[in-house]
Amino acid sequence: MKIFDLYETKNVKVEDLGLAKYINLDEKLVLKSHGRNTGKFGKANVNIIERLVGLIGVPGHRGKKHKIQTSWSSGKYSKNMKTVLNCLKIIESKTKKNPIQILVKAIENSAPKDEVTTIEYGGARYPQAVDVSPLRRLNLALRNLVHGGYDKSFNKKTKISEGLAQEILLASENSNESLAIQKRNESEKQADAAR
Repeated sequence: MKIFDLYETKNVKVEDLGLAKYINLDEKLVLKSHGRNTGKFGKANVNIIERLVGLIGVPGHRGKKHKIQTSWSSGKYSKNMKTVLNCLKIIESKTKKNPIQILVKAIENSAPKDEVTTIEYGGARYPQAVDVSPLRRLNLALRNLVHGGYDKSFNKKTKISEGLAQEILLASENSNESLAIQKRNESEKQADAAR
């Protein structure tokens, strides 16, 4: 069985051992769990493409602000899935490789290993560098990839599927033009300064 009868995941390899447990590549004909995977670490049981589709349905959040409002991303599953499928087709036509493998490589490259948290000690607050848990690494990588795709297509002639494909390709090549790679580098730089 293939994902949407198009893409095989048997040969897809996850090289980052920390993320291997949380990148779910179960082959299903239709990726729709209807929110059944609840509980502790429930997101680890949701297919990675379904999680990407869910994030596309949340237009433009940057922190707690709605910086980008888009009319074409309404939270409809079928519309968002078409966007992701078009994105995967663009990646496949450009690279002639399995687009799922390229998506996994992009996630591995853009997942930050360190970040900064604030600790309070004696009434003063200090930045403290911490290691990022694997599930949070995956969440941050996916969110930054989607934000990068939005930024490449918002108020431009580029469609969202083309912008997302471009962002995933740049992240898989570890290019600094990718927003997700820039965010990872920024997070790790801040953590190094706070050690």
